[in-house]
Amino acid sequence: MTSEYALLKRAQSYDEQAIGELYDRYAPRIYGYIYKRIQNTQLAEDLTSEVFVRVLEAIRSERFWHTSFVSWLYRIAHNLLVDYYRSRPSVLVLPLEEHLIAGLEELNVPYVDKFALENLQEAISQLTQAQQQVIALRFGEQLMSKEVAEIMGKSIGAIEALQFRALASLRRILEVDED
Repeated sequence: MTSEYALLKRAQSYDEQAIGELYDRYAPRIYGYIYKRIQNTQLAEDLTSEVFVRVLEAIRSERFWHTSFVSWLYRIAHNLLVDYYRSRPSVLVLPLEEHLIAGLEELNVPYVDKFALENLQEAISQLTQAQQQVIALRFGEQLMSKEVAEIMGKSIGAIEALQFRALASLRRILEVDED
């Protein structure tokens, strides 16, 4: 398997095979990220394609990523989702982040309380959009704070503060539900 750095260098030289390999390597992750937010297969496919069209346009105009290529891809996807939701006349309703709790079922425990998982989903839906986004990227996509900061256009400190507040809010919401 070719290293990411070598692929990126070849892609900057308009190597079609390298561009294709980058697409094959990253499109499933970007598609999953988009799909989890809009729950529409066709639209997720269209927006994923648009992410890579924008990558090609950036390469052609020599506007490259500055640090992490993966973070840059997620940033483009994030911006497309923001544009998509802004263009919709209806109220923004984010789907529950089911993938955030799906991994809990794989824990090495004999039984995971389905009611507890549903409570967690409901609690996540009560967070602000930014908090949901941070939780989704940090825990769902398993990105580092630095990458999330690049994607969301915020400082690392702001991301860590958002994450702290989101987790504190989840704790409060879940404690109230227990009473």
